[in-house]
Amino acid sequence: MESEVCDLAERLSTADVEETDPLRRLVEETAAFSHQFLRWIDDRASDGLTLPRLRLVDRLHGQGPAMMRTLADELGLSPRNMTALVDNLETDGLVARRPHPTDRRATMIELTTSGARAAEAVLDPAMGAMSCLFTDLSPEQQEAFCATMAVLKAGMKRRTAEAAD
Repeated sequence: MESEVCDLAERLSTADVEETDPLRRLVEETAAFSHQFLRWIDDRASDGLTLPRLRLVDRLHGQGPAMMRTLADELGLSPRNMTALVDNLETDGLVARRPHPTDRRATMIELTTSGARAAEAVLDPAMGAMSCLFTDLSPEQQEAFCATMAVLKAGMKRRTAEAAD
C-alpha cells in the first residue's frame, strides 16, 4: 500500500518556508488548540469525569446499554482505550459489564444505579461548563466552525479508507 501524497503535501516538501507558512500555521494552530482544549476540559472535569468518561456516561444514559465495540466506534476510541475507560468506570461503580443476551463473545456495558445518578447530577453542568468556551464565537462562527470540523473529519476518514485499500 502506498502512502498518500497529495499535491499540496508534495508542494510543501519542496516549497520555501514563506510559501508554506499559512498551511504550517493551520497545522500548528490546530495541534495547539486541540492540546490546550483537551487540557482545559480535563481541568473542568467534575467528580473525576473527564471528557471521555463523560461522553461514555452520556451515551449510556441517553441510549442505554451497548456492546463495547459499538461504544468504541461511536466514541472514536480504540478497543484498548475503550477497555481502559470501562475498567476505570467499573472500578468507580458507574458502569457494569453484562453478557450479551444472544452473542456469547460480546460484552454489554450499562450504567449502574450510581452511574445513572452521577449522569443526572453531573452531565448537564459539566457539559455546560465545557461548552461555554464556544460562546466566544458568534452564532455564524459556531456554524462555520462545525462545518469546517465536518469537512476535516470527512477528509481524514476518506484518506484513512483510501490508505487501507
